Amino acid sequence: MTTNGTSSNGAVNQYGVESAPGVDSSSDAIISVRHLRKWFPVGNSFLSRNKSILKAVDDVSFDIERGKTMGLVGESGCGKTTTLKVMLGLEEPTSGQVFFEGEDVATLSRAGKRELRSSLQAVFQDPWASLNPRMRVGSIIGEPLEVNTTMTKGQISNRVQELLEEVGLPAYQASLFPHEFSGGQRQRIGVARALSLNPKVIALDEPVSALDVSIRAQIMNLLVDLQQEHGLAYIMVAHNLATVRYMCDRMAVMYLGVVQEMGDTESIFNNPVHLYTNALLSAALPSHPDIQREEIVLPGEVVSPVDPPEGDVFMTRTPLEVDPTHEYANSRPPLIEIEPDHWVVETPWSTISNAQEQGVDLTTLVE
Repeated sequence: MTTNGTSSNGAVNQYGVESAPGVDSSSDAIISVRHLRKWFPVGNSFLSRNKSILKAVDDVSFDIERGKTMGLVGESGCGKTTTLKVMLGLEEPTSGQVFFEGEDVATLSRAGKRELRSSLQAVFQDPWASLNPRMRVGSIIGEPLEVNTTMTKGQISNRVQELLEEVGLPAYQASLFPHEFSGGQRQRIGVARALSLNPKVIALDEPVSALDVSIRAQIMNLLVDLQQEHGLAYIMVAHNLATVRYMCDRMAVMYLGVVQEMGDTESIFNNPVHLYTNALLSAALPSHPDIQREEIVLPGEVVSPVDPPEGDVFMTRTPLEVDPTHEYANSRPPLIEIEPDHWVVETPWSTISNAQEQGVDLTTLVE
C-alpha cells in the first residue's frame, strides 16, 4: 500500500514532477497539482488580530492526463470550485504548486503566462452570464483571437465560422446576439470560444447543470466528441454524479477541502469505500421515479471550514464512534491505495466496512 507524503515512492512523471498519493507517476500528465492549499483569513472585523482560517482547499494533489477527464465532486463548500479557480489563476494558492507540462505556473514569465492562458481555457456554468449581451456572437468567439494572435479580420471571421459549425451551430448565426439563442445554444457558443485558441486543457465548471435535462446529453456528447477529435484534457467540477460517471475517467471526492476518495471513476462507482462517497452516491436520483433506493444519511450538517479539526475532517460527520486518542483524531490521515488507482482515507470510523463490522445500519428507504 502507498501512503501520503511529499511523494509516493520518490517516483517522478515524464516532466520530473514528483509523484503524490492518488497519482500514477507513469501517467501522461499535462497538469499536475501538488499539495495545493487555499486558506482565507476570517475575522469579525478588519481590526481583529486573532483571525480564524477558512481552509477552502487543504493539501490536494492530482494529475490531469492528456486526453482524459478528471472530475471533482462533493457538496457545496467542499473546495472543488476553489481548486478550479486556483488552477485557472483566478486565485493565488496559499501554498502548493500547479505544474503545466512540468513548468511551475507560479514561476512562468509574462510570455509564459500568456501562452498558458491560451492552452488552458474554461467553460462556465451559466452560459447567459458568461456571454457579453452587447456583443455579437462572432465578436465573442473571435475576441480571444484578436487579443492573442496576429490573425487578420478575414482569418478571424473564417475561424469563427469554422468554430460555430464545429459545435453544431450554423455559421450565419455569428451576426446574432446571445439573447437570440437558447440555453443549450449559448453553451455551445461558450465551448466555441474556449476552443478558439486551440487549448490543450479546458476547465468545465458545472457545464450542463444550468441546462434543461433534454439538452444536457447533447452538450455532454459534444464535449466528448471534441475531446476525442482534439485530444483535449478536461478538469470538471460537477454535482450531478451521472454526468461525472459519463464524462470522467478519474474522479476525486472532496469534503471540507480534503480529498476523501480518488481514482478510476468506474472503480469508485462500483466499489465506493468511504462513508462520504457512499452517502453521495446513495443520494443520487434513480433512473426511474418508481425505483426504490436505500439512502445513506450522515448525521448532522457539513461543519464550517473555518478552523476545521486537526485530525480527520470527516470525524464530525461519521455515525461511528471516534476514539479521541486515536492518531487520526489528532492528525490528518493519509490517502491509501486499496486497489490499483483507487485511493481512500481509511480510519476506524470512515469506511463502509467499518460500519458493517460494527453492525451499524446507515440506510434509510427512500421512495
